[in-house]
Order: sequence, then structure tokens, then C-alpha cells
Amino acid sequence: MQEIYFIINPSAGNGRCLNIWKKIEQTLIQENIHFHAFFTEYRGHATKIASQIAVIHDHPKLIIAVGGDGTLHEVLNGIKNHKNIKIGLIPGGSGNDFSREFQIPQDPLDALKVLLRLRKDRPAFIDIGKIMFQDGTEHYFINNMGAGFDVLVAYKVNHSKVKSILNKLGFGRLVYVYFLLKELFLYKTNTIDLMIDGTKSTFKQTWFVTVSNQPYYGGGMKIAPDAAPDDGLLDITVVYQLSRLKLLLVFMTVFWGKHIHFKEVKTFRGKTITIQSRSTMFVHGDGEFIGYTPLHVDIQCKGIQILTRRQPKEEADWKARDTYDIH
Repeated sequence: MQEIYFIINPSAGNGRCLNIWKKIEQTLIQENIHFHAFFTEYRGHATKIASQIAVIHDHPKLIIAVGGDGTLHEVLNGIKNHKNIKIGLIPGGSGNDFSREFQIPQDPLDALKVLLRLRKDRPAFIDIGKIMFQDGTEHYFINNMGAGFDVLVAYKVNHSKVKSILNKLGFGRLVYVYFLLKELFLYKTNTIDLMIDGTKSTFKQTWFVTVSNQPYYGGGMKIAPDAAPDDGLLDITVVYQLSRLKLLLVFMTVFWGKHIHFKEVKTFRGKTITIQSRSTMFVHGDGEFIGYTPLHVDIQCKGIQILTRRQPKEEADWKARDTYDIH
């Protein structure tokens, strides 16, 4: 019998995940559904909890993260080497990019209903990315990873005392605007060497580079419009050699995926990526700060089982063929 484990991040979504969990818990009890629940207490705790759950026994398990993409990122890194585990997400963070691509409702109770239904179906096997740093440490990502200006802004925001104050007042997004504008005029662009499947390219005055497994990042921005999490490839986006004011325009167009039409934005696809920079760049995995360049990325094809309403690429391809076939 597949057991259900919930890992709840009570601080996600500016603290609203605790209230979300109370509603979920009440529904589970009313529906007489057996479950286990664990609460995170610090950064990285979800990884530890997930890894402990993974080795309890060899029976199939379902781990559902209640939180944001960062919570799911930690869960992924706790169960990455265990093939008998499915994972799902009840979105409660500020970005929720995973739920956008994998078609999980934003309403927590609706999301719960969908996940409980999907747990009885065959799970989707999707790709994940494996990041290897120079010191030998490893991180896995499910949405995207990146290095550069956008990571620095996120790092500054998450380590700012102003963030919690503005969140309580309902003006949390202002802190991002503040640090974006501040760092925009202070940030020094970098020269990076990018190796993709053995082919090397050098980009001067680079603002940032993102490696994507699905289209969305940063709370709904379509950084890689054509990325698919089950195509065996990672999509790479490089933004370089553009003015500070034009960078703002690029950020505005990312929400519609139109940034790829700027000549200063280059896109690639590949299975193995190495990023080296002349000076150190901040690095994120699924929006969480995880280290610094240099690094190497490998794709892990069909590396994880997830609950999703998204149509697998193979099925979508066959349906498209059937539509255009002449019988």
C-alpha cells in the first residue's frame, strides 16, 4: 500500500502555508485518508526529512510538499536516489512555477483533490538536472538553475530584514523592485565560458545564464518558452552585452517569452553544460541560492516520478500526428 507523507514548510508564502495545511489536514481527516505529516524548521530541513522517509522501507511512497518551489527543491534533493517515490506539490509559495507547468491548481484544496486522484494513476517520469560544483558537492533541480544578476537580486532580497516587514504590510513585492533597481546600477557584468555538449562559446558582459527544464521561473516568467521536462534536453538562455535600461525591458518581456527575440539573448539546448566565469557568480537551483560558479550540469533523463496533469511529450506528439494524418 502506498503511504502518503506531507512535508510542510510553515514559513512559505509569508507564513500562509500553516493555514493552508490546517485546511488540508481537516479534509484528509474527513475523507478518512491515512497520512504522515512533518514540518520544516530551518533551511534544508525538508531535504533531511525526505531522505529519512525514503529509507524507512522499500514500499512505494508518495511525498507531497506543501510550500513553494524551494520546498519541492529540498524534497527532490532528499529522495533523488530512490526510485520507489513519487512527489507532488500543493503550491503555497510566492512563485509556484512548478504548479504552472505541471498543471496543479493554485487553490490548495483543489490541488489536494487532484493529487489524491493522480496518485492512483501511472506517474509521469520527467527529467531533472544535476549540478556539480568544484568542491564536489551536488544539487538537483526540477525547474531551472542559473547564475548571475537575477540570482544576486534574489539573494539580497531573501537576506534582507526589510522583506519580512514589507511582507507583513502587504508590500512584499516592493523589496524585489528596490533591490532590482539598486543592483542594476551596481552590478558588474561577467565574461563566461559556456560549454554545451562539448562545444565552447564565450560571452562577454554577461548579465545572467539560466538552464531550464521547463518554461517558467521567477514567478511566471517564461524564461525558456519551448522547454519541456520530458524531452531529454535542457534549455539554456544567455543574456549579455546590453545596457542597464534595456535589461529592464528584457525583464518585462520575459513574462510573455518575447525576450528571446532580442539580439542580446542567445538560446541553446543540450545535455551537458559547463559554466565558468572570470569572476565568481551567484548560483541558484529552483530559485534557492546554492553556491557559486564554476559548475557542471548533467541531465538525468526520466530521473523522477511526479504527479501531474500535464500531457507527456510522447502522447502530445502522437495526438498531433493523428490530427494531421490523412486517413
